[in-house]
Amino acid sequence: MEESLLNLIIITGFSGAGKSLAIRCYEDMGYFCIDNLPVTLIPKLIELCLQSEGKIKDVALVIDIRGKEFFDSLRNSLDSIHKMGVKEKIIFLEASEEVLIRRYKETRRPHPLSEFGSLTESIREERRILEPIREIADYIIDTSRTPPSQLKEVLQKLSLFKTKDTIVFNLESFGYKFGLPLDADLLLDVRFLNNPFYEPELRLKTGLDKEVKDYVMQDASAEKFLKKVEDFVEFLIPQYARLGKYQITIAVGCTGGRHRSPAIVEILKERLEEKGYKVVVHHRDIEAE
Repeated sequence: MEESLLNLIIITGFSGAGKSLAIRCYEDMGYFCIDNLPVTLIPKLIELCLQSEGKIKDVALVIDIRGKEFFDSLRNSLDSIHKMGVKEKIIFLEASEEVLIRRYKETRRPHPLSEFGSLTESIREERRILEPIREIADYIIDTSRTPPSQLKEVLQKLSLFKTKDTIVFNLESFGYKFGLPLDADLLLDVRFLNNPFYEPELRLKTGLDKEVKDYVMQDASAEKFLKKVEDFVEFLIPQYARLGKYQITIAVGCTGGRHRSPAIVEILKERLEEKGYKVVVHHRDIEAE
């Protein structure tokens, strides 16, 4: 099969089977997610994503019985995106009738097809309507006895993409004198590195400038430190992924957050991206006084 221009996951299935949880899982993996998208709008959305010049490459959509008036056009929409060079994978979530009834009674929410009569009748009508979609699904997951944590693990294993494509690194530089960041998974202290602040020609520059990065990397400890960080991160990735965690926040701190920590963050960003990881960078205190 030809490589798709976009990684598209379509999540569908019975109401109450776990579609909302599934879309949150893909959101945690770094996907652009939309819940309850009308089927007829799929081609337009895909067209806009393709025009993003690679900024949006991973997309997960939930389509379900709430958009029942659009289901007859699903095949047409899929044909349209295939012509654009995009291939989808459909994940169908289901559960036993007894489990669905219990879940609806626990939440006290009305079934989308409540106009068909009792809850049991509504579930059976939904099953009938969705049977053609189930037949073309790539994966069918019965969530009757699947706890949320296990569903995350199942979805990860079904992922079409390598772990490195689903992990998002949030790299943040900061200054210790302005306080610790509260949301860091890993906190790295680089105050042991040579400080460009004491070099007159570098004092007014930042870690984003090549001269500052070169100065920081001249410290014999810098390269050893980065190598150990890279090795540690490679070790942690499968451990976090096993727990359903797909965003890792690494905070790197120096005294003021202007020179050493931004420089290390920028260099670490380049190295992680070279390995194929997605990286988001924030320099919290780079302009702080």
